[in-house]
Amino acid sequence: MTFKALVVEKADDGSTKASVQTLEESLLPDGDVTVAVEYSTLNYKDGLCIGPGGGLVRTYPHVPGIDFAGRVETSTDERYKPGDKVVLTGWRVGEVWWGGYAQKARVKADWLVPLPEGLTTQDAMAIGTAGFTAMLAIMALEDHGLKPEKGPVLVTGAAGGVGSVATAVLAHLGYEVAAVTGRPETEDYLRGLGASRIVPREELAETVKRPLESETWAGCVDAVGGAMLARVLGQMKHSASVAAVGLAGGAALPATVVPFLLRGVNLLGIDSVMQPYQNRVRAWNRLARDLPLDKLRAMIQPATLSDLPELGAAILKGAVKGRAVVDVNA
Repeated sequence: MTFKALVVEKADDGSTKASVQTLEESLLPDGDVTVAVEYSTLNYKDGLCIGPGGGLVRTYPHVPGIDFAGRVETSTDERYKPGDKVVLTGWRVGEVWWGGYAQKARVKADWLVPLPEGLTTQDAMAIGTAGFTAMLAIMALEDHGLKPEKGPVLVTGAAGGVGSVATAVLAHLGYEVAAVTGRPETEDYLRGLGASRIVPREELAETVKRPLESETWAGCVDAVGGAMLARVLGQMKHSASVAAVGLAGGAALPATVVPFLLRGVNLLGIDSVMQPYQNRVRAWNRLARDLPLDKLRAMIQPATLSDLPELGAAILKGAVKGRAVVDVNA
C-alpha cells in the first residue's frame, strides 16, 4: 500500500527541500491507530518544519503537519474503530513524529479526539491548532471572570489563524471585540468576523515609560508577545486577564510588575500541545457550539500538498490571512 505525502529532506549543507512523494505504508511510525487523513492545515510551526526546521524537527526525511482530521482505518485501541472521525492537534506530531501532510498517519490513540457532532473534517482543519488555541484562551479568560458586560476584549494579530477564530467566537458570544492588525487591507475581513473596532498595530507596537495607562480592556487574547504585550498589560482593567498564545512580535517581555501589583492583572499562558484529554474535548465541543460555521468557512483558503512549500514560506512572513485548509487527497 502506498500514499502521497509532503516529505522534507535535509542536504549535507543543512538546507532543506520539501516535495510531494509516494511512500510505502510500511514507513509509517509505530502507533495504535492508522488514520486515512482527509484534511490538514497550516500553522506557524508548520512553516518552520516545511522550511528551516526551527529546531523542531529531529530526524529527516520528515513528514510535517501538526494537525489532521480524517477517518480511522485500523485501530488496536478499543476507543476507536474503523470509520470513526477523529481530530489530532499537538503532541509534537508533525515535529518529532510524522504528521498530517499525508494521506495516511499512524499515531497513539491517546493523542486523538473524536470529531464533535456538527463539524466536518474540513471544518475541524479550518479550526486546527490555531482555533483550538483560541478557544483555550477564551475558556481561560472566562474561568478568570471575563464576561461581556465587563467591557471590550482586545485581540492582537487578529487577522491570523488564532486571532480570526478568537474574534469570531468572542463576537458570537456577545463581546465587543477590538482587533489589532498591521494590515489595513484586512479591516473588512475582521469586521465580517464580528470585530467592532480596528486598532492599527502601530498604536500598540511601542513600549512607553509609564507602567500604567488608562484602564481600557476587560480581557485580551495576545498572539504577538514582545513589546505589544508589555504595552497591553498596562492598559488592562483591574483584575483583568491576558491570555498569551504566541510570540510573533518576539519572545522578550520588556514589562514591569506594576500592572500585576497595582491592578491585579493576570497573565495566563496557553499551551495547546500537551493539553489533557478532557480539556481538549471541552474546547472542541465549545468550538462546535460557539464558532459560527459561516464565519469559519469565510476564513478558509483552500490548498493542496503541492501548495505547502510556498504557503509555509508565506506564513513565516506573516503573509497568510485566515486559515489555509489542505485537502491531502486533491
